[in-house]
Amino acid sequence: MRRAAPWLLGLLALVLLDRAADRLATGFALGELETASRAAAVLRLAVLRSEMEKQRSLPVILAQDPDLHRALETLAPERLRALDRKLQRLAEGTRTSVIYALDQSGLTVAASNWQEPTSFVGSDYAFRPYFRDAVANGAAEHFALGSVSNRPGLYISRRLDGAAGPVGVIVIKAEFAEVEEAWARLPEPVLTIDGRGIVTVTSVPEWHFRATLPLTPPARQAIRDSLQFGDTPLTDLMLDREQAPDGRWLARVRGAGAPLGGPFLPVTEVVPGIDWQLTLLAPVRPALEPVRVAARLGALSFGAVAIALLAWATRRRRRARQERAREQVLRLELEARVTARTAELRAANEGLRAEAEERQRAEAAVHRMRDELGQANRLAILGQITASVAHEINQPLAAIRTFADNAALFAERGDIASARKGLGTIASLTERIGAITGELRGFARKATSGEAPVGLRTAIDGALLLLGHRLRQQGIAVEVAVTGNPPVRAERVRLEQVLVNLVGNAIEALQDRADGRIRLEAAETGGRIRLTVSDNGPGLAETVRAALFMPFTTTKSAGLGLGLVISREILAGFGGTLEAPPTGLGACFVLELEKAG
Repeated sequence: MRRAAPWLLGLLALVLLDRAADRLATGFALGELETASRAAAVLRLAVLRSEMEKQRSLPVILAQDPDLHRALETLAPERLRALDRKLQRLAEGTRTSVIYALDQSGLTVAASNWQEPTSFVGSDYAFRPYFRDAVANGAAEHFALGSVSNRPGLYISRRLDGAAGPVGVIVIKAEFAEVEEAWARLPEPVLTIDGRGIVTVTSVPEWHFRATLPLTPPARQAIRDSLQFGDTPLTDLMLDREQAPDGRWLARVRGAGAPLGGPFLPVTEVVPGIDWQLTLLAPVRPALEPVRVAARLGALSFGAVAIALLAWATRRRRRARQERAREQVLRLELEARVTARTAELRAANEGLRAEAEERQRAEAAVHRMRDELGQANRLAILGQITASVAHEINQPLAAIRTFADNAALFAERGDIASARKGLGTIASLTERIGAITGELRGFARKATSGEAPVGLRTAIDGALLLLGHRLRQQGIAVEVAVTGNPPVRAERVRLEQVLVNLVGNAIEALQDRADGRIRLEAAETGGRIRLTVSDNGPGLAETVRAALFMPFTTTKSAGLGLGLVISREILAGFGGTLEAPPTGLGACFVLELEKAG
């Protein structure tokens, strides 16, 4: 008995744990279901209110219509037939079931359905509450089953007053078939009930005009006598209440035309502006059963694991003395393994550290090689333009010699003004030589890694200065369409290297043209400067353009195919781009750089 007691206690604990898990899971699932159902009920209520408010505005507007007033005041046949057609167009335009006008006695004199077999024209509705209440109070609303159309709807009426008093009542009938169809496409049944508990609008067609509250025989007979719901039997549709384990009230549907059963979680919202309540019946089983099963399985699993652990702990205590020595041996073996594994991990860590350092050195070498490649490209370009720069310098030097000789002659003659003028010209020519050589020195030296605002027009002028002789030698016209000197985020030497590359390529492409032309055009878009370098040369073939920015792709017989690759990497380092879009004539390269703040 003593050995069985722990097992009996464990079984009792499992039962208690199962009940607690079931209760907690039920409360959680029903809480989540109520929150979701409340939101769903509010949405369905919004659909119903939208339809009702749309229809409520029509009588107010029609009550101001002069044609309607004149027709009811005179009851002239031609005015009433014109009113028929007007109401027909209005009903079709607003998707209203029917709009009709009653005279002072409650007789229908004009209706939007005047041409239909179920026309209301000639029908007497003086017995309807919406006529009596509208005459007495100015406006009324009444839900009923149509005596002619045999379709339910909400009748909204408004009295029309003339100079001598009331002249009639305008009535619109709002039907909710579209609302009910929209509700029916959703899984939860929805119904609205009036103050007496009669179902008015519902997603379940069999529930129309069922009584959800007990009706006494006199009350039931009074409703039938009023013809509000025609000859419908007003059978019961009761929502029987039952209490869930967490204390919430659930409902089961009972009565004629109640095929859904239950249980359901009822969520009720008041319909504003009318004595109705909207109730959404959320099915409980689909939401509750999976949660309950999962919780109970989890609780039982936890309890079983806990009991197993307790049994295991008990068994360990009984075997503790016999296992103590073996545990000591195992501990020593484990420490030895840990020591060996630690040594292996330390060696692996050292290897990884060495590999990381080697990778860092390799990356540094790659960066150095990239910088050296850019410098080599710059020096190669420099070699190409050396003759041009030498020619640029020779012309000012020859002019300096001539002006110096002339200044000496003027000085001997005592013409100091002419000598001074010649010396001034020599000084300006010297400044020009200094600008050319300074640009050449700046282009030749290795670029720094620092970035700063660089004037785009300044960089363009520097590149054109270096290539000026080649441009004039080939008779190439250069057009620079740059407004001002917009600053860009770059490094001047590298930017000039890119521009010299692109303009130099254009010069080579135009060497066989007598009307060569190069255009540099800048524009600002979205905080970036876009510079287009285009020429009217032979352009680029599609096969060449596809691989234009791949290393060693070139159309020159003596080229390496690295200039454009290096230019794109230089611009990428500034956060810019270089592309060669297709054009109809010549070649076109587009640079984009960030505008400097």
